[in-house]
Amino acid sequence: MPLMLRTPWTVAARPVTDPVAAALLREYMTDVADRYYRLHEGRDATPGEVDRALREMPSDDLAPPDGVLLVACHDGDVAGCAGLRRKDGRESRTGELKRVFLRPGKRGLGGGAALLAAVESAAGRLGVVRIVLDTRRDLVEARALYARHGYRDVPAFSEGPYAEVWMAKDLA
Repeated sequence: MPLMLRTPWTVAARPVTDPVAAALLREYMTDVADRYYRLHEGRDATPGEVDRALREMPSDDLAPPDGVLLVACHDGDVAGCAGLRRKDGRESRTGELKRVFLRPGKRGLGGGAALLAAVESAAGRLGVVRIVLDTRRDLVEARALYARHGYRDVPAFSEGPYAEVWMAKDLA
């Protein structure tokens, strides 16, 4: 009989408008904005700056039929999120990984791996065979997570003030 291991992680899709999902997306944006402003200006982001970032970089496209927002729970507690959206239109077989976030108290417990596995499973259901992402150099923990799970550096495929590192993983 095979050994069945219980994982404390569960991951399920939620609409971006769901209050839990919306709160996680705000926490994500606050976290990355705080890191940016600490690095460049020695301070945390203001609530107004976080609001502006949420407006300028909405997550509306992390929804069916061409995307998904996944929410992770650890032992029943909401712990983080990750999103996937089809890149370059309905017929594209490339997806873009977005909004990967774990609450600070849940980091280092395997949640990143659980979220990436769920994203890759969702990608298969969308017909996506390649996942790309862009990130910042200072988000070293995220970059290390992606590299551990088979994402490799690729040439730049996007522009923007926060795109400094580009990675991809072929799923097929």
